[in-house]
Amino acid sequence: MGTSGPEGARGPGSLPLCPARGLTGCPGPRARLPLLLTQAPLASSAFLPSPLNGAIEPLCRGRLGHRPHPQPEPSLCCGLCSQGQQRPWGQSESALAATASLGVSGTRDNDPRNGGGPGAMKPVQVVTLWWVLLLVSRLGAARKGSPEEASFYYGTFPLGFSWGVGSSAFQTEGAWDQDGKGPSIWDAFTHSGKGKVLGDETADVACDGYYKVQEDIILLRELRVSHYRFSLSWPRLLPTGVRADKVNKRGIKFYSDFIDALLKSNITPIVTLHHWDLPQLLQVKYGGWQNGSMVNYFGDYADLCFEAFGDRVKHWITFSDPRTMAEKGFETGHHAPGLQLHGTGLYRAAHHIIKAHAQAWHSYNSTWRAKQRGLVGISLNCDWGEPVDISSPKDIEAAERYLQFCLGWFANPIYAGDYPQVMKERIGKKSVEQGLDMSRLPVFSLQEKSYIKGTSDFLGLGHFTTRYITERNYPSRQGPSYQNDRDLVELVDPNWPDLGSKWLYSVPWGFRRLLHFAQTQYGNPPIYVTENGVSQKLHCTQLCDEWRIQYLKGYINEMLKAIKDGANIKGYTSWSLLDKFEWEKGYSDRYGFYYVEFNNRNKPRYPKASVQYYEKIITANGFPNPREVESWYLKALETCSINNQMLAAEPLLSHMQMVTEIVVPTVCTLCVLISAVLLMLLLRSQS
Repeated sequence: MGTSGPEGARGPGSLPLCPARGLTGCPGPRARLPLLLTQAPLASSAFLPSPLNGAIEPLCRGRLGHRPHPQPEPSLCCGLCSQGQQRPWGQSESALAATASLGVSGTRDNDPRNGGGPGAMKPVQVVTLWWVLLLVSRLGAARKGSPEEASFYYGTFPLGFSWGVGSSAFQTEGAWDQDGKGPSIWDAFTHSGKGKVLGDETADVACDGYYKVQEDIILLRELRVSHYRFSLSWPRLLPTGVRADKVNKRGIKFYSDFIDALLKSNITPIVTLHHWDLPQLLQVKYGGWQNGSMVNYFGDYADLCFEAFGDRVKHWITFSDPRTMAEKGFETGHHAPGLQLHGTGLYRAAHHIIKAHAQAWHSYNSTWRAKQRGLVGISLNCDWGEPVDISSPKDIEAAERYLQFCLGWFANPIYAGDYPQVMKERIGKKSVEQGLDMSRLPVFSLQEKSYIKGTSDFLGLGHFTTRYITERNYPSRQGPSYQNDRDLVELVDPNWPDLGSKWLYSVPWGFRRLLHFAQTQYGNPPIYVTENGVSQKLHCTQLCDEWRIQYLKGYINEMLKAIKDGANIKGYTSWSLLDKFEWEKGYSDRYGFYYVEFNNRNKPRYPKASVQYYEKIITANGFPNPREVESWYLKALETCSINNQMLAAEPLLSHMQMVTEIVVPTVCTLCVLISAVLLMLLLRSQS
């Protein structure tokens, strides 16, 4: 049961069914505001949820891409932003600047998913003035708020719904060369310097999670999560990457003890086999994911993990966000191993990753499933994309094409046996125009198609934000690239709440649409949301993260609506437990519920306001009523002020710690030496 309305003002039945365009209850014609040009992968809106009987505002069938801009949220700022300037949600500095100059907005060079999570960020595309003017002329003037976006649905999730948080090994563990661990491609990438990571930071220590297992489990218990999603470090278990060479028993023991500690706290482990940290020796010797031999090496590694941990782990994820791994590792070079094989390397890497996933699934299915009774899936990150002009077939096709190049690239082979038709046609055509004898997109054999199809017990889905999509043809003479293959441009609305990272805007309604697309496109599979979260506002160092609370509230509520639409969503993982190493962004972006003081050698953790708010959602299993939900927000902000005082005292505590650990022992040592010298002089004088 639930109610719908602007913070409870709208009750059940206030929005009638919306079966066709133009009927009562449909949002009015979409007014338009100028948008900002970006390049960042997202999704389309080819399928809309069926309406419910007034319990939740409907998404209208027959109105593809119909979505007015959401109204700006109230002004929220940490209060400690750079130079003390408070920036309201509806006023992005980059957005305002770009609007004033008809320029280009900030873009996604990182996805936690980027994880996180959360898709990959793209370079800013410079466009000519006529192109901007053309787009602006198509977009028109103002938009009005949509009933669908203004309403909030009060209700609870199904019994047994699993709530959790996530992290990855490389981003949190540290101990990069301890206890027999081998180097990873990310160790090599960060150690090379050359400006590859902001501030030339490394993850050698990161959150020091390798030595803080029990401390972090206490944090998980504070959140009352049902599950914890984490990844295993392949080079920690197999230093060379090859099972036949050596198995690191200390690595096996570390993860085994960690899993036992989670289970002892009634926390279910959801384990990712590979989150981007390939053993460096496999890259050096074989070329990493450019080489088909990785399929068997990954299969051997996966089988080792099933054997060592499968008696206790019942949820396995083979790869986390492989699209970003392929695109940023082998197309843009922004991620390890840092290769720029434009228009070829990413497709080749993805081809091998898909086959490696299938081999791991078959290994589990044939050898381990009967005795361990677990599930194996994959985690795919994708954001949502709306057609700019819903009356333009080209924009509608571009939005659909975006989704297929983003989500369908990996999901379609797993659920249907082959790449999306639009990818095969587009890349094949452009390859011919570029004078190539064959398509740059590899081809699956009939045997491989049959082998890959159906190799997923659930779909892991990561999501962070939304873009508008419009058609743009890139001439083949510009050369091969993933961007040119898609023939589209991505845009953002300057009224969308800007949360800190230049690519991440809060657009909750896109989440519901993406979930419904996955539901309808892939046969309504069991879905685990594996990454969803938001980063800290830039330069903010305080703990009252109202923007994260608003983001969580909006996105989780849209997920609840998607369940009411019929999506088979089993669990939700918020990204992430801790602030951590954010790939090429170093430590500048903070996605954690817990603030980590990286300048302190002990890496202390401090809870943000969102900790208490998320814990309330978990405890209530949703949003029971307006009064209670509002009380959560107020209580969270009250308690965070105390935590802020603790954080403010951190420099003094660090100084006292330094005095205790360095100065005091040094003084004591000097006293001992002086005493010894005086004693020797005394003995000599007496003799």
